[in-house]
Amino acid sequence: MSEAAIHVLRGLHDPATIRRRCRAILAAVDDGVSPHFRIDRSGLPALADRVAALTRSRYPDLAVPLHSRWRHFEAGGIDRPRQLDALLAGRSAAEAARARFDLTLVSVLLDAGAGPAWSYAEPGSGLTLARSEGLGVASWHGFLGGRFSADPADPLRADAARLEVIGPGALRELFQAGGANPLVGLDGRAGLLARLGTVLRGEAGSVTARPALIYDRLTDGGLRTEVSAADLLGELLRTLAPIWGGGSRIRGLPAGDVWPHRWAGAATGGGEDGGTGGYVPFHKLSQWIAYSLVEPLQRSGVRVRGIEALTALPEYRNGGLLIDGGVVVPRAAHALQRPWRPGDEFVVEWRALTVALLDELAPLVRERLDAPDLPLACILEGGTWAAGREIARERRRDGAPPLKIESDGTLF
Repeated sequence: MSEAAIHVLRGLHDPATIRRRCRAILAAVDDGVSPHFRIDRSGLPALADRVAALTRSRYPDLAVPLHSRWRHFEAGGIDRPRQLDALLAGRSAAEAARARFDLTLVSVLLDAGAGPAWSYAEPGSGLTLARSEGLGVASWHGFLGGRFSADPADPLRADAARLEVIGPGALRELFQAGGANPLVGLDGRAGLLARLGTVLRGEAGSVTARPALIYDRLTDGGLRTEVSAADLLGELLRTLAPIWGGGSRIRGLPAGDVWPHRWAGAATGGGEDGGTGGYVPFHKLSQWIAYSLVEPLQRSGVRVRGIEALTALPEYRNGGLLIDGGVVVPRAAHALQRPWRPGDEFVVEWRALTVALLDELAPLVRERLDAPDLPLACILEGGTWAAGREIARERRRDGAPPLKIESDGTLF
């Protein structure tokens, strides 16, 4: 992305802007002017109880890891990351980090919702995995098998030349998808990887360019030993901006997971960026990537400070928890029966409320766990995401989220 484009969109790349504008929308809903939702905070204590209890059951010692794609690589109790460690033995810390960056970015970009009918039968383990765990484990095996590498001698990488030519057919095979095992958004996922390859080739001027160039930019080729989470997110947003097929365009520039809302510009002062008023940024997948890259950075000896700057992820499970828990209440009962598009004001508002209200839920969870310093990323993992899935299973036989959104495989 050009320097001029970066300047125009800089405010939307700041996680503080995400919080500020989501809170502005929450304030408007609290004022009772929304035709879509009302807020019932009396349900927050019960949700905090649920999240705290689930966190203790999953992590009795409260050594809760960060919410990360790496948790999905451990699905079924199998320590797959240790397998990768063995394969990377002998490489430098920087080279191992580059491999983990390649894996993480490709895997997260393939994780935009699987739909309720798809599953993945893992070769060798006998496990059948669905939804995010299935997508994660399938992409894991694809990476270890060299599906994203252009170098037969080095399967543990992702190259622009290979990403550019991966089509829906290759992903259909990778994910074992078909008529009896439908996976939503295959075309969208393939397009996302192809655009990633094109962007990487343009950024580095080489078909051997890799997603790991983000690691090299952040760490000056592995020389820096500390980066901020906000800088990590900013680098991801600047590099990945052109790959988003959906999302908004602001002043002709691709802004990604950023959407208009009538109250998004309501907050003033405090560094508010007036040039993009009326838009609320979420950057769900980019923040998910940022959370997921913290461990590869730490493994390479790079400290990531300011993780609390990142927000809750406004997606089906976190947002579904608030609807199923009776905190975010649709004004029209039929609203949960019809399909929505990502840019519909109803969906944008629900996602903004998710970000803002999880910031209110987090201190209640910390209080119940007597863990005042537990980061939001650990509360998500412990946590709200798992609780959203749990309550969905209690409410609906298929465990589907309460909201129906037509996804192209690139946002959720």
